[in-house]
Amino acid sequence: MKKDMKKLLVILLSLTALQAAAQTDSLGVAADSVAWKKELKEVTVTTQRQLIKQEIDRIGYNVQADAEAKTQTVMDMLRKVPMVTVDGQDNITVKGNSNFRVYKNGHLDPSLTKNAKEILKSMPASMVKRIEVITDPGAREDAEGVNAILNIVMQENSGLGGVMGVVNAYYNTLNHPNLYASLTGQTGRLLVSADGGYGGMGRRETENHNNTERLFVHSGNQLLSRYEGTNPGHIVFANLSASYDIDTLNLLSASFGGYFYKLNVQGDGTTQLLPPAGTALGGYSYESHRWMPGYSHQSWSGRLDYQHKTRLKGEQLTLSYMLALTRQHTDDETSYGNIVGKPFDYTGHLQNTRERFTEHTLQVDWLRPLGSGHRVEVGAKYIDRNNNSHSRQQFYGVDAASDQRFDHVTRVMAAYVDYLYNRERWSARAGVRYEHSYMRGSYPDGSDATFRRRLDDWVPQASVQYQFSEGQTLKLNYTTSISRPGISYLNPAVVASPTTVYGGNPRLVSARTQSIGLIYSNIGRRLTLQLAPTYKFSSGGITSVEWATGDVRCLTYDNVLGRRCLQFEQYVQWRPTAKTTLVVNNNVRYEYFRNPNLGYLNDGWSDNYYANLTQVLPWRLNFTLGGYGSMGRRPIDAYYKQCSYYGYYATLQRSFLKEDRLTVLVGARNPFERTVRYGSLTVNGDFLDRVTSYNRGRQFNVSVTWRFGSLKAKVKKVDRSIENDDVVGGITKGA
Repeated sequence: MKKDMKKLLVILLSLTALQAAAQTDSLGVAADSVAWKKELKEVTVTTQRQLIKQEIDRIGYNVQADAEAKTQTVMDMLRKVPMVTVDGQDNITVKGNSNFRVYKNGHLDPSLTKNAKEILKSMPASMVKRIEVITDPGAREDAEGVNAILNIVMQENSGLGGVMGVVNAYYNTLNHPNLYASLTGQTGRLLVSADGGYGGMGRRETENHNNTERLFVHSGNQLLSRYEGTNPGHIVFANLSASYDIDTLNLLSASFGGYFYKLNVQGDGTTQLLPPAGTALGGYSYESHRWMPGYSHQSWSGRLDYQHKTRLKGEQLTLSYMLALTRQHTDDETSYGNIVGKPFDYTGHLQNTRERFTEHTLQVDWLRPLGSGHRVEVGAKYIDRNNNSHSRQQFYGVDAASDQRFDHVTRVMAAYVDYLYNRERWSARAGVRYEHSYMRGSYPDGSDATFRRRLDDWVPQASVQYQFSEGQTLKLNYTTSISRPGISYLNPAVVASPTTVYGGNPRLVSARTQSIGLIYSNIGRRLTLQLAPTYKFSSGGITSVEWATGDVRCLTYDNVLGRRCLQFEQYVQWRPTAKTTLVVNNNVRYEYFRNPNLGYLNDGWSDNYYANLTQVLPWRLNFTLGGYGSMGRRPIDAYYKQCSYYGYYATLQRSFLKEDRLTVLVGARNPFERTVRYGSLTVNGDFLDRVTSYNRGRQFNVSVTWRFGSLKAKVKKVDRSIENDDVVGGITKGA
């Protein structure tokens, strides 16, 4: 922007000089007496708002500078954000990590984190100011979390009062409706905003076909299973927030929100066990019907923040409290028929599961400048986390049932110090956090003894950045993160079916991951380039442990996974003309997973890619053509590899009315593919799998967004708040 302003100033000075020359020649002769006269043509100065911004601890994508943001969703925008990839099933990874946390306006949003996939697919991008990938969380927010944080910064408004709203409607030919509405208003010093949405999933959109070929290594038997089903359902989410600007030094803000998610899963399958060639005995077959009439999941959270600023510029004290609640209810019923070979005695089973998660968090943060270019931040945090589950399984046709209860408590006390430096071309950040964790597992039904565990963790982090020029930077960073097991990994309740038996491990402990990386950014007027090589390593990670008992797959979890990952992320944005933009975003990686207890090794390379071409056409039309996918076979853990896939789409959009308040988009996704194929392989263990799934591909969609009113008001929100981002394997989000 500064370069464009300089060019504008040069043009203005040139115009002034030419005007003077036209009035008087070098001998003082009047302009109208000279033999020539020159008339300048109209000069138009244009500039493009920069999409990417690199800071010491984050990379930001300016959503409002993207013309497609008027009608597309936040999920669509994520494909363009550096260090973020979205696969063909809308699964998100941040910095190559699927276990990331989502912040809204700089603080953790528990409900959004637990169900980011569905909510971000329903949220219009027009409500978002920018999307940030926090590459180097400070000691304040990194110790408890994974080193992958996505911050959604919502739109702000400034001025003197009013009301503003947005309504968005979306529908595609697979019967998927999305509705979203938001309203923001101000009276005096109080700013209140509310938003909510509904997302539906029809039967056609959720049709899925899965084929599994499993070879049991020891027996030589082969299991073939086929399943066809649907899982129509809906999600409803809502948020209410308010900020009150008490005076110039004191600010109070509060918010409450969450979502409710419900599915109706139904499907039919066939299963067949074949003995090795030449063997006549040992096989069986049966048909199954699965029904989940009572699957529901909800998550809600509330937050209260008080911020006090002193007379010293930059100094502030923040006090925060957060309550997070999650409830999951599952009734999963399967019936069996046409049974040949009598592999089991029952004719069906019903699994009832109730899981509850309640968390209270208190936090205090103090930020103080220490002279020019220096500042320090210190703080403390207390978390009280309670998980409990109740699992019952009933078998039809036999006298067999199970009823298990499990409670798990985690209490975390933490303190941190963070130092930041910013002077001329250099920026640096370094900090350390200490955490003491207390965990207790108990069995209310008396089925096992209560156990307790205490852990102490030191978590350091550091980064340094040098700015070569206004748009060119190089940064070196080191981060450490801790992940703790959630209730789904801890719950010891055993769930059985004819082919699978699984249960959690209540004695899991926290896991640590470390990362070293470089980030080079060159942000220019026409070309933006970012290169980010990173090396990650961990041991004692939480992972599944699988084996076969006879011809039955068994699964639990343990702290046994070792991981090494070398990845190279690249982001290119090229504007060859003022009306053409090309974006390429990809992540090439080599990953190595090892289970030393069993001697399993799984490694390989992969490339997740995304490309997008946007062209401005006559009549104010914007055309977009994009593609995405994965190449290679990506290792997931010590057992599995994910096979390659691809997808593509095209959109056409136009805005109408004053200030482009009405925008309409029509689009198509995979228009030449009726179905899309995904696959995975099991390469280690007592059994080897090849799983292939087919989902609906071809779809056409229309989206309409209308902005109304005008808000000319701004009440500040606190700059610091609570972030809890350490749990992996929490309450599940879907079937």
